[in-house]
Amino acid sequence: MRVLVTGAYGRCGTALIDHLDNDERYDLTYLNRSDRSDDDPYGGFDTHVADVADYEAMAPAFEGQDAVVHLAAYPGTGGSWREILESNIIGAYNALEAAREHEVESFVFASTNHVMGMYESEFAPELYEQTHDLLLDHTDPVRPDSFYGASKSFGEDLGRYYVENHDYPQQFYALRICTLNGPGYDHPYGDAEHAVEQDDVERGSAEYEAKVRRMKAMWQSRRDFAHQVACCLDDDTVDHGVYYGVSDNANRWFDIERARADIGYRPEDDGAAWDAPPE
Repeated sequence: MRVLVTGAYGRCGTALIDHLDNDERYDLTYLNRSDRSDDDPYGGFDTHVADVADYEAMAPAFEGQDAVVHLAAYPGTGGSWREILESNIIGAYNALEAAREHEVESFVFASTNHVMGMYESEFAPELYEQTHDLLLDHTDPVRPDSFYGASKSFGEDLGRYYVENHDYPQQFYALRICTLNGPGYDHPYGDAEHAVEQDDVERGSAEYEAKVRRMKAMWQSRRDFAHQVACCLDDDTVDHGVYYGVSDNANRWFDIERARADIGYRPEDDGAAWDAPPE
């Protein structure tokens, strides 16, 4: 299967490189706003360099692809309307339009937990404990917490529009990714340890422990994310599906039973299994 990954050198894209680039089932190619030098850990790949907001520049990368994993976007809740508009609204439209033009069958869309972010704003920090009883699934009303979250909700709806009104793409999978970190922080203590390294918090402080509690609920390991994307790529039954991207954490407040049933998602990791950062 020929698969294009947009936004290839971010945290999610590099997880796919780490876990799927050598998988014989897939022939991965990459699109990114900039290339990487040969001495970079992710350098040396054949990269189509383009901004997803520029249709003429990015669309040729879709030619001959069987699937696209669309990760390219402005990645944070602090983005201005202009930043979100260019990368997330126009970029999502361009990616779907390029998939339609080049008859790409399957489209995996990086959505976000921030589509539902106001639930966390309302119920945290109690939400981070195992005693909470909130479990959100795909039927619960969206409650974006930012332009970023709203843009991803738009992308989910735009994907439904395309599969129901055009011949291509034929399948659309939205993954509401929770917290996925880079290789050096791929564990439930990752956010807290990064904050320590930035001199923002002290290890063992109340703020440190709060970050750990949240991460133990929100963590999606890099291997679980790559596995979930592979589940989407291998599926041929779903027309439009929305799934939560999170490991099988005991404290999670996002449902993964639909992902288990529809696409065979079987996460290996659980934040509760960790009681300290790796040495």
